[in-house]
Amino acid sequence: MLLPTDLGLPSRPAFKGEINGHELALFELMVRLRLFERRAYDLFLQGLVKGTSHLSLGQEAVAAGFARAMEPTDLTFATYRGHAHTLARGVPMSAVMGELMGRATGLMAGKGGSMHLTSVEHGMMGSYAIVGAHLPVAVGAAWAARSRGTKQVVVCFFGDGTTNIGAFHEALSLASVWRVPVVFVCENNLYMEYTAISAVTPVRHPLADRASAYGLSATMVDGNDVAEVFDVARRSLAECREGGGPVLIEALTYRQSGHSRTDPGTYRPKEEVEAWLARDPLACYADYLVSSGFSRAELDEIEAKATAEVDGAVEAARSAPPPEISLVETNLWADGSASWRS
Repeated sequence: MLLPTDLGLPSRPAFKGEINGHELALFELMVRLRLFERRAYDLFLQGLVKGTSHLSLGQEAVAAGFARAMEPTDLTFATYRGHAHTLARGVPMSAVMGELMGRATGLMAGKGGSMHLTSVEHGMMGSYAIVGAHLPVAVGAAWAARSRGTKQVVVCFFGDGTTNIGAFHEALSLASVWRVPVVFVCENNLYMEYTAISAVTPVRHPLADRASAYGLSATMVDGNDVAEVFDVARRSLAECREGGGPVLIEALTYRQSGHSRTDPGTYRPKEEVEAWLARDPLACYADYLVSSGFSRAELDEIEAKATAEVDGAVEAARSAPPPEISLVETNLWADGSASWRS
């Protein structure tokens, strides 16, 4: 069992990061991510979302803080727990919901589903179902950006379990040697599927404690504190953009649901769950905003608007047709057809 205090975190996020001018925008983004994920879960239970899915309820501050700090041309690489990161980069809710429900109007015409969300147009370079597979790809994208002189920064998100995968070590080694503009963000939610990361890893902080092996330093951040995440993200992106090389960030957070929709999460101690729920990133930030002078009415209006957006996305997906069977052979080969072979 790991309580927030065991990791050096306060009982509630402190919200001391520099966010002047972004206060309500960060709240709005987190609300949209939370309400979308909740509705997606309800649709899973109704059998309207096909296949499995992995929610990031409780981890919204990481996606929102980074997305708000990034430039439109920057690139995001995410894991299969990628709904929030996809939406945070500006992909329309209707396209993501359509994809989850297997509709022709989905982001990939209903062919990719929950774990493969991709939108190059929005800098969302994919959600990857194979643990750790995207880290070397992210390094390659960062190398390309440096070679072209585009000033783009690649942000690569991964879970704590990825730090025990070979691709993690290979990617960090190359990124450090090549000094590419990539920010590696470990969303440490303490559990690698059903196993506590602390049970199989000899160091307390699976990313930060290994940084020195690659000649790098790492920043620890309260992943439930959207102000701290935004502030650290803004500074890290600027460092990369100016040629400072890779940056490592370990964000301590907690998923409020199980690993996937079939997981009730009963392996987690009750005291641990309660302590982390008390640090809910959205509820705590709402209280902070009110204490800072914003009104509950303003926050309620933002939530109502987000609810209407989610409702619209669901209805659009419900009324959309399934993909045409002819799409089964598209997006497989260079000419878009399975009939072509190299």
